[in-house]
Amino acid sequence: MATLRLRNLGIGFRMGLTGLLITMLIGYAASGLHLYWHYEPRDGRPGLSINDIRSAYRGIDSPSILAESLRGGHPETLSDVDRQALLDWLASGRVSENYDSLDLGDDAPAEIIAMSCLSCHSRSAPASERDAGAMPLEYWNDVSKIAFAVKIEPVPLRIVAISTHTHALAMAPLTLVIGVMAFATIFPRRFVAGVFAVAGLALAADISSWWLARLGDIWVYVIVIGGMLYFIASVLMILMSLVELWRPFGPRNSPREAISS
Repeated sequence: MATLRLRNLGIGFRMGLTGLLITMLIGYAASGLHLYWHYEPRDGRPGLSINDIRSAYRGIDSPSILAESLRGGHPETLSDVDRQALLDWLASGRVSENYDSLDLGDDAPAEIIAMSCLSCHSRSAPASERDAGAMPLEYWNDVSKIAFAVKIEPVPLRIVAISTHTHALAMAPLTLVIGVMAFATIFPRRFVAGVFAVAGLALAADISSWWLARLGDIWVYVIVIGGMLYFIASVLMILMSLVELWRPFGPRNSPREAISS
């Protein structure tokens, strides 16, 4: 490895390796899309968030945001009768059906919210009256985002075992191959070693945290951080190899040097 450089390989090998490395990059990009599409809908809210990852590996059991706000005394001007009416509605099991029920008349949740909340929680509310960061509650689509309690069970351990079996035995050898190729580049050995260490440790932390997440919420963040670090380190090693394959010959490795070694 002291003298081996990818740049010294024959044109056929370099073209083949280039195709394989580009395929790996495409695979990493597809993996990112797959992870987004797989986890994004788990918590029932648009966009990928830490709760989507938490729901998969640890589970979620959180009360309705709207109910918690009402129990906390917000808004202060809401009467006790209307507050209790909203809490009863949220606990009724017919949250969407009774939101603007005609049978309830002025006691319908939509009417109470319109009278008591829209002065601040409206898209057209004056800036002087609108709370900083207050979310709009003008329509059911707005209210539904905070009306429901969220309880999601984590994926069964049997599924985690299958996923671990598939990913661990495939990604570890792939990372080893990428690392060996990165060491056959002109980039400083200490730098390449550091990137390779990050990739290996991040992969181990990511996969092991799939199991540890049930023990504590901290491991959910380890999954996210470990996955991001592994992705960055792996892509960086692939890019270093691509640069090495097609960089111009320099004084540190010429074809003559490669043949004599």
